[in-house]
Amino acid sequence: MERTAEHMVIVGSPEQCFAVVTDVERYPEWVADLKEVHVLSRDEQGRASVVSFRAGAFGRSTSYVLAYDYSSAPGEVSWVQKEGDLTHRLDGRYAFRPGADGTTEVTYELAVELKVPIPNFVKRRAEGHILHAAIRDLKSRVESAR
Repeated sequence: MERTAEHMVIVGSPEQCFAVVTDVERYPEWVADLKEVHVLSRDEQGRASVVSFRAGAFGRSTSYVLAYDYSSAPGEVSWVQKEGDLTHRLDGRYAFRPGADGTTEVTYELAVELKVPIPNFVKRRAEGHILHAAIRDLKSRVESAR
């Protein structure tokens, strides 16, 4: 399975980036295509471990459930899809590496497998849009909180 990745330097600490990414209930405030978020379960530290999402995609609404993995926290948070109406797979991760002068290099990776076949160039374009928007929106959110 192919994974697509995007990198960006964000003015903020890895801890600040991690805090924004793991505050999933606030995603609708800053993730443009996300309509609803419901935390279905939490881990022993109170972090969202299974989350239901409803988002706009391909001109319609899509729903999916992700299971989060914090075993490499706070340097990384990853997830795998448990359920999805349009996707078989929507797995990904954010990685946070300290940079110079209070910055963080953020890597966002995503692997998408749709239930309905579409041409590869359309799929790559959609993945690119998702990646770019996600990391751009994260940058705006972290940097506006400073």
